[in-house]
Formats: sequence, C-alpha cells, structure tokens
Amino acid sequence: MSGRVGDLSLKQGDALAQFRVRIQDILPDLPAEHDHYLLRWLRARSFNVAKAEAMIRKHIDFRRKMKVDTIISDWTPPKVIQKYVSGGMCGYDKEGSPIWYDVIGPLDPKGLLMSASKQDFMRTKIRNIEILQRECRRQSSKLNKNVESITMVYDCEGLGLKHMWKPAIETYGEILTMFEENYPEGLKKVFLIKAPILFPMAYNLIKHFLCEETRRKLAVLGGNWQEVLRKHVDAEQLPVAYGGTRTDPDGDPRCRTMINYGGTVPRSYYVRDSIQVRYDASVTISRGAVLQLDYDVGAPCSLLRWQFSSDGADIGFGVYKRTAEGGEQKMAAMLEVVPCERYNAHLVPEDNAVTCPEPGVYVLCFDNSYSIIQSKTVSYTVEVLPPAGEVLMLPDRAVGRIPV
Repeated sequence: MSGRVGDLSLKQGDALAQFRVRIQDILPDLPAEHDHYLLRWLRARSFNVAKAEAMIRKHIDFRRKMKVDTIISDWTPPKVIQKYVSGGMCGYDKEGSPIWYDVIGPLDPKGLLMSASKQDFMRTKIRNIEILQRECRRQSSKLNKNVESITMVYDCEGLGLKHMWKPAIETYGEILTMFEENYPEGLKKVFLIKAPILFPMAYNLIKHFLCEETRRKLAVLGGNWQEVLRKHVDAEQLPVAYGGTRTDPDGDPRCRTMINYGGTVPRSYYVRDSIQVRYDASVTISRGAVLQLDYDVGAPCSLLRWQFSSDGADIGFGVYKRTAEGGEQKMAAMLEVVPCERYNAHLVPEDNAVTCPEPGVYVLCFDNSYSIIQSKTVSYTVEVLPPAGEVLMLPDRAVGRIPV
C-alpha cells in the first residue's frame, strides 16, 4: 500500500489514528491537519508513530523559532538576494503541481555569502517553500484533488568549481537538511538537466544531506531532456527556453518575470568591505571549546544586542538564560533564547538583538566545540538597552571555556 489517503493498509490506518490522537494538542498549530498532511509525516518515518510524532513536534518548534507562519507577509529578503539568487516558480506539471526552476550557472555563491548572512539565505528558502506550499493548497482547492508536492527543474548548465566553494556547500547542506526535516514529501520529482562533467563531483558533496527517498526522486536527464520534460509538463506551461511554448507577456522565452537568472554580485554589496565595525573586545576560542559571556539584565523587556565577527572560519553562536544562580552551567542546562547556529561571521559580520522578557543573567555562547583543529578569534561588542532607551553597557564575565 502507498500510505496515502484511500490506499492504506489496516496497520497504516491504525498508525494514522494513533498519530492524530497523540498530536491532538498541536493540531491547531499545524498549517493543515487533514489526513493527507498527517500521512506525509508518517510516510517520512515509515509509519513509526513515535518517530513521526517527534519529527512533527520538532517542526512546530521550528515554525515558532523561525516565525514561519508570518514569514511571507512580515519578512522580505535583502535586496542582494532578491536580485542575484537565481530561480523561481513558473507553471504547473500535468498533475497540477507547481514547478520550481533552480538555475545554477549564473549563481555567484561567494559574492552572495559575502553580501548577506547564511541565516538570511535560510529564511529566504523557508519563505520560498512556504509560498510553494500555499500554491499547492490553492491548486488542491482549484482542482478538487490533493496537491502536496512540487516538481523541480535543476538547470546545471555552467556548474563549475566556484559553486563548490566550501562555505557555499555547507550553507546549501544546511538548507537541504532543513527541508528534509521540516517538509517531508514536499518533492515529487527533481529533473537535473544539462549536467556538465563536474556534476558527479558536486553531487557527491551534497548527497549525504539527502534521505534515500529523496535520492530516488532525482532524475539526471540526457540530451533528450526537453522531450522528457514535455512528457511531464504541457508545452504551454513550459518556458520556450526549456522546450515549451510559454513566454512572458513581452515575449521573453526565459520568462524572467517568474524565473530570476541571477548573475555576478557587484562588490558594492559586499558587507565586510562596506561596514567597518570597531569592536569592544576580542578573544581566541580554543578548538573544541565554548566561551560563555554573562550579561545581567535588570529590567524586563530590555534589549540585548550583539555584533561580532570571526577570523578564518565560521563560529557557533547562541543566547541562553541561566536557570540557577552561581557556578557554571552548560548550554544544555540553560533556557534557550536564541538557538545555537553556525554563523559565517568570517564573511559577513553579525549584528542582531533579542528582547529579554524578564530580568536575569543572559549568556552569549560562542561555540567552537565542533572544530577539532582550528582555534577561532572572535571580535565582539555587546550592549544592554533598557526599555526606557538609555544605553547601559555592562562588563561581561567570561565564565571560561568549557571543554567538550
């Protein structure tokens, strides 16, 4: 049995009933609670109810932290991403699924990562996925059938060594992992076209981020790729540039109003070149170590702001609140305020803030525990802004490096 609505075995049907009961408390927080949606999580975990429950509860936490429910209306990607990240949605396949085109050749990974943070790229990808998910729901209503996944056309023409730059591969890997963990069964088929001789090397760098089910959905097409695409997409839905008859209203065969073709990022966008920050302190964090910096926040709704950059490589960073007085606490024992992530602060300096809802000791953690070879030098400035707006600079107390 396929594990889809109308094609469930008795065991799969029982698993669905159990799953619905076990997640009753979070159903109102889900973007869709019908059986089609719930079965996606069960199929992703081979109908192991406990594992599917853990996966979907983690997703709810992800939606809250990333403000996914409002990301389309409340957040706009930086201008450099809008202009130079290639790709876009254009048309529907023969079953009504939206088609997304990724155009690799014109992409300038280094220029983009020198001009915007890795976190902005992650948010952009989440926003794009949510737009596609919304489009699937619209198609479901319009066609009166379930449309829950997208078709991708991956145009590999021009793929070269510049696309295999290590920070770019790492960022793309994190995006793939995010997609796998939070949008199960979101892909119907991926068509890779115009793959150059370097493609196997590039694929080997990212394939371990993909689950086996996703790998099975990849189809590397040969010289007859236009013919194959037309078997899955009606000609009027396929741009002329990809073997169909669709054009923009002005006759553009590439449909540039829907598909962005990117390009080389001008150096004027490079953040490190254009922003000079004078930091208050600098510290070297040993390989395999974590540095904790304590800040006393005396008034509720104070703003804790930080700026930092690293030398040579990325650095982990998160914000926590102490739950016990005195002594050291490891990150796992504290209340998470800003999840620890790896920041490409050696490329783009980080500048952000968080509102502290209640007073207490807030801890900025610079995490180098994942590095077994390289120490990192981090330059930083931190300030606490009380609700009244008066700037209060507090000395930090580095409680030390906690070996891992």
